[in-house]
Amino acid sequence: MQIAISLLGGLGLFLYGMNMMGDGLQKSAGDQLKKIIGFLTSNVVMGVLVGALVTGIIQSSSATTVMVVGFVNAGIMSLSQAIGVIMGANIGTTVTAQLVSFKLEDIAPIALGIGIIIYLASKKQKHKQYAEILLGFGMLFTGMEFMKEAVSPLADLPQFRDALIYVGVHPLLGILAGFLITGIVQSSSASMGMLIALASQGILPLSAALPILYGDNIGTCVTSLISSLGASKNAKRAATMHLTFNVIGTILFIFIFTVPISMVVTRLDPNNVARQIANAHTLFNVVNVIVLLPFSKYIVKLVLKLIPVTEDETRETSDVKYIDDRMIETPSIAVGNAFLEIKEMAKYATNSVQYAIDGTLNYSEEEVNKTFEMEKKVNQIQRHLLAFLVKLSKEPLNDDERNKVTNLIYAVNDIERISDHGENIAELGRDLIKEKLTLSEHAKDEIREISNLAINNFQDSMKCLEEVNLELRKKVHENERQVDLLELGYRNHHLQRLNEGKCTVDSGVIYFDVLNNLERVSDHSKNIADYSYDV
Repeated sequence: MQIAISLLGGLGLFLYGMNMMGDGLQKSAGDQLKKIIGFLTSNVVMGVLVGALVTGIIQSSSATTVMVVGFVNAGIMSLSQAIGVIMGANIGTTVTAQLVSFKLEDIAPIALGIGIIIYLASKKQKHKQYAEILLGFGMLFTGMEFMKEAVSPLADLPQFRDALIYVGVHPLLGILAGFLITGIVQSSSASMGMLIALASQGILPLSAALPILYGDNIGTCVTSLISSLGASKNAKRAATMHLTFNVIGTILFIFIFTVPISMVVTRLDPNNVARQIANAHTLFNVVNVIVLLPFSKYIVKLVLKLIPVTEDETRETSDVKYIDDRMIETPSIAVGNAFLEIKEMAKYATNSVQYAIDGTLNYSEEEVNKTFEMEKKVNQIQRHLLAFLVKLSKEPLNDDERNKVTNLIYAVNDIERISDHGENIAELGRDLIKEKLTLSEHAKDEIREISNLAINNFQDSMKCLEEVNLELRKKVHENERQVDLLELGYRNHHLQRLNEGKCTVDSGVIYFDVLNNLERVSDHSKNIADYSYDV
């Protein structure tokens, strides 16, 4: 019981340290992560590199594969892209095992001390992120030391040694044990840490460690499989692809590569079993990728056989295109995708206003009705986006990302209000058509001029939100004032036309309301441009 309690305590500290270090790395490398994801193409080799780099930064292959499931579920990543990233994630996850296999416990207190001093003394967010990396590093190795001390009494238990020898002779038991341990703790790095802790105390031979190591790689698929529940069939295929890749690799290693891999790692480190296990873990994943990469398209085909495409199957339609809650596992990437979804929302809002203006000026019910379709789409995206951004705001973000999320929430609401004004104009146009009223050509020309300026201003404000541009922001402000002046001037012109009997009162009321809604569109555009200044 004492061994179990101490081992759990060490494991908890190890996991907490690993997560803190990963969070610190992710915060400090947020922009780089977004750039790395931008390299995603249909080239499977590039996918492998992206998967390895992202996992190396966030310290979790599970988080990467869950993110991949989210991308596939959102329909912005194909299965051909996903297989490469999943393969790369398996390589990237070996970084932690390599790290903990070195005897760096003496450095842990130094890292903790320096980290806590920087964290408490510095007010700069960037410095605090570096401090989190140091604190996580220190906790990880302190937890590793606890685990080593906890398992050291097992060296004196002949029953435990006999059990490990039995596992070495019956590898299926080892695979099952590795699968269960990783499936429970949801981290192959943690289970590898336990293996290395046992090996460092001279308890675990390499022959017994290898089957458990293979099981670890299968167990890490549990997280992505759970994540795919309730997702699209393509997302389920991505998770199944992860499992298929690791199962095939395990079969190959059991029957073909176990002896060669044992010879290689033993020659590299003849007397250090901990290093042998870490190297075996790396070699397993690297060789697995090299061997199976040329057959990646066949793995995709196999998964399509396991989860076939039915005749009536259509990809589960979603109201959103770029976001999925699974992406929140990697906050810095989730922020970028949230902005892509906001641009999509802004496109529908623009169409909402444009269709409303065209329908009103052309007395077209068809175009007016398109406005209501656009407004419905905008409301659907707004609902999903706000829920996504609120969840994202609770994640570990750096200050810049947190400010961006806050301002994006405000921008989403302003975009929705712009679409509402489009709907208001459409309703006015419908009344115009229903009552068989008409607008004078002067009134139509004035509406066209102010609507073009308001819509262009909205599009410029979205460019400001994407990339801070003080000159463009200044232009938005100037154009907003111009819209205000035009509205005032056009009101006076129309009053004059009313007095001269060139326009009816009913048409005049509709005209004034259209102008007012367009002026409000420009007001919301100014708000969006102002949020960009803080982003």
